[in-house]
Amino acid sequence: MATNKFDSTKIFEPVFDLPMTAVANRRMNMQRMQNVLLIWLDNNIDDNDIDCRNTIKQLKRVVNNVNTFTDGDQCVEFIQTITNNKVCMIVSDSLGQYIVPHVHDMSQMDSIFIFSNNQDLHKQWTKEWPKIKGIFKDITS
Repeated sequence: MATNKFDSTKIFEPVFDLPMTAVANRRMNMQRMQNVLLIWLDNNIDDNDIDCRNTIKQLKRVVNNVNTFTDGDQCVEFIQTITNNKVCMIVSDSLGQYIVPHVHDMSQMDSIFIFSNNQDLHKQWTKEWPKIKGIFKDITS
């Protein structure tokens, strides 16, 4: 009778070892992203437009909750109803100067990204608002 020298402890031996802190950090970042609500405010969002749909699809790869608005007032009203999530906001072009003063100091507002092809137009006024993280030409960057 042959003896079985099979060691079951060797089956699940890791190929590489990640420190527990790295695993914990990744888990925490994933949980944070699940508690983030992304709002994209742009006058030109069109759910029938293929580019808009593709952009929203790309954004949903990063954040589960993506909400789009074409009206600033409706957007502000929606943000006021949020209680358990942090909000990251993408604001397109001229809407930024209008909306930022209304939402910047809300406790749920975490960060604001300005989406514009004309960075020079927004460079000065955005310095006044610390939650604005930058002016971007590409919404997925």
